[in-house]
Amino acid sequence: MKINDAIEVLDRMRLPNGAYTASISQDYNFVWIRDVVYTVLPFLQSSSERYEKAYHALFDLFKRYEWKIDIHREQKPYHLFEYIHSRYSTELKEINQEWGHAQNDAIGAFLWGVGEGVSNGRKVIRDDKDLHIVQKLVDYLECLQYWQAHDNGMWEENMELHASSVGACVAGLQSVKMLVHVEDELIQKGEETLRFILPRESATKDTDLALLSLIYPYRIVERKTALKIIERVTQRLERENGCIRYQNDQYYNEGSEAEWCFGLPWLGLCYFELGMYEKAFEYVNKTERLIPDNWEIPELYIGGKNVPNGNTPLAWSVSLSYIFLNRMSHTTTTQLTGND
Repeated sequence: MKINDAIEVLDRMRLPNGAYTASISQDYNFVWIRDVVYTVLPFLQSSSERYEKAYHALFDLFKRYEWKIDIHREQKPYHLFEYIHSRYSTELKEINQEWGHAQNDAIGAFLWGVGEGVSNGRKVIRDDKDLHIVQKLVDYLECLQYWQAHDNGMWEENMELHASSVGACVAGLQSVKMLVHVEDELIQKGEETLRFILPRESATKDTDLALLSLIYPYRIVERKTALKIIERVTQRLERENGCIRYQNDQYYNEGSEAEWCFGLPWLGLCYFELGMYEKAFEYVNKTERLIPDNWEIPELYIGGKNVPNGNTPLAWSVSLSYIFLNRMSHTTTTQLTGND
């Protein structure tokens, strides 16, 4: 298996403006803010400009809708279309279709990616106008009172208070507090909410695949909580072809919950973050088994049918699989298992 073939697949989903489509399938030929953040993680420390160009595209997107951000720095959005949209056309324009746009985690993810980029020497900030957008997004989260705001969450579904959304915002605010003004209290309120909710995802979900984001890439939970999260995900959500997002998930459910391919490398990355190298190594084979020779990894396997859905390749799946296998390839079996 040629691991660099993954980059060629991602490049096919890269748009002239620097952003990425979630997939090249007809149903998923859109740009999601969150998906872009995860898709460009392989380039955070590379010599290419893919990371910067993707964020420049998202900054330009936010500037196009700066008028909307300005309104909701002062007054909370009420209708879903009033929120900063979560997905856009390939020209980075809003799509006139009802959607679960209340996704605070996407804004937190973007802020986190900006701060990470800067700390890794990426020139994601071009000028003061970009910094003003960062400040306005911080103000937007404050106006929303993100620490107690119900949103559609990472999976764009029912409105409730999601720990993964609050966590993404905490990570984002921490990441940009050297770049713009962030009140300490704004972060502390989110941290208090997490102490109250975790290790649950929400009132209706005891555990959820989205919680892994608090371990990787955000690294914002203490070890005791991280171990509870990863234990629950592994025991209750892991399946043969990936992980289900949560129990009784109805998306592509034709007899059982759909199995999302990026769940396995994501678990591997989380075990690696926790220093559990031997456990992480178990996910190398599990991940490799799902990767076809052309690296076109699907979004998921349809529940009850054991076949991929049409959203193939999914950029997010390719990205996390590449990051995980690349990281593990730099760590020998001897180091992982502790053998002499």
